Amino acid sequence: MRIVRWTEPGAHDPRFGLWIDDMIADAGTPEEAGLPPGSGLEGLFAGGTNALLELESRAVTRTRRPRAEVRLLAPLVRPSKILAVGLNYRAHAEEQGKEAPAKPRLFLKPSTAIIGPEDEIVIPSFCRHADPEVELAIVIGKRAKNVQRARAGSHIAGYTIVNDFTDRKAQKDDVQYSRAKGFDTFCPMGPAIVTKDEVPNPGGLPIRLSVDGEVRQEANTSDLIHDVKDLVAYASQGMTLEPGDVISTGTPPGVGVFRDPQVFITAGQTIRCEIEGIGILENRVVGETT
Repeated sequence: MRIVRWTEPGAHDPRFGLWIDDMIADAGTPEEAGLPPGSGLEGLFAGGTNALLELESRAVTRTRRPRAEVRLLAPLVRPSKILAVGLNYRAHAEEQGKEAPAKPRLFLKPSTAIIGPEDEIVIPSFCRHADPEVELAIVIGKRAKNVQRARAGSHIAGYTIVNDFTDRKAQKDDVQYSRAKGFDTFCPMGPAIVTKDEVPNPGGLPIRLSVDGEVRQEANTSDLIHDVKDLVAYASQGMTLEPGDVISTGTPPGVGVFRDPQVFITAGQTIRCEIEGIGILENRVVGETT
């Protein structure tokens, strides 16, 4: 399934749905799924297999709308945590002259940074070194604590795309990642959550980022140093992963800060993140207004 949150243009009440071909099949409101108004898909995953089957059942009998006629929202609203991974593509390590890390390098992004596939990324007025990063993201479907690699896949609900947008100056000044990558709107996510049965090989997906049509990053998830099962197993050691939690798996080479000359994002540009089998996440960038 390709599960989405959506609304009609001009409306404010989110609904769940299934993306089938070029149509969005209505699967009802969060309240119909027994969730509070405005809930994200994290609440749905907490309901387990039965909640997904009920969602699919509702979608079968209801109206379908052309994708172009609906507004897609961020699939998750307030996951308990967004874990991201630094330096997890071999070629990305090479472009920095660094060795591949023996263990994953994890950091946290706040859920308040999440925006949807049709929202604008807002660059703060003090930010002059904005840099996007396309990443495959794992969505947890079942609580995980101290799981081993062999069972890690059973805790994955599916996959989505994250743009790990970053203020490189803040990252350098802070000597850590969370604030520079955690500003409001710095976690575009979507366009859907694709369940794992539709992504049989998450370690073999073409991945690309372009800015105003110019390709900046292009690689394949086969270049991941630590694959999706490694990351789930490692992150769950001593830390409980809850349904709807996200692990953003790292970015391939080609980010602006490591180009010669360096190139950063400015207001008015459009960033397009693509992963084969997952979809397209596109966001326009604007400057902060007071």
